[in-house]
Amino acid sequence: ERINAIVDMKRFWIHKSIAEFRELNRTKVERKVVSGEGFLFMGRSYRLKLDGTIDIPLALTNGFFILREKDAPRAKNLFIGFYREQGKKHLSQRVEFYRKKMGIGNVNVRVLDLKKRWASWGNKNLNFHWKVMLAPMSVIDYIVVHELAHAKRKDHSHAFWEMVESVMPNYHEKKEWLRVNGANLDI
Repeated sequence: ERINAIVDMKRFWIHKSIAEFRELNRTKVERKVVSGEGFLFMGRSYRLKLDGTIDIPLALTNGFFILREKDAPRAKNLFIGFYREQGKKHLSQRVEFYRKKMGIGNVNVRVLDLKKRWASWGNKNLNFHWKVMLAPMSVIDYIVVHELAHAKRKDHSHAFWEMVESVMPNYHEKKEWLRVNGANLDI
């Protein structure tokens, strides 16, 4: 009975949240492995070219993703590998910049498949989902600052958000961009 009463109290919020989730995911882009398809990297869309002559499976060159034709069946794994490799490089640089600004000690950066999170903080490890690398750099910076703030504040209290705002005064815009566009940060 008590559980039913709680569910009844939260029913409007539950239905509203489900409707919002469906609306935000309604326009999710399904990318196909065909020449001309756009794939994101750091907020920019790069057209895919299938090529039977290149020596490596996947490259970003001259404004195009070039995928070796015979590797098309494993394109998703190749893209994930590319995002993880590039993420380690770019995210490490951004973390280094912001951690110094925020007075935080050394941090180990990892790029993983976190399933339902953009990033996580724990035990001096800053873990990022590889999908972060599809977002614009300003949104990536927001995710970095947000997670670094957890080094000092484990919660999302008013003090936590003040810390984020002190480093990134326009963080609200980045947070909203991620909420609205996050479903499209996928391959």
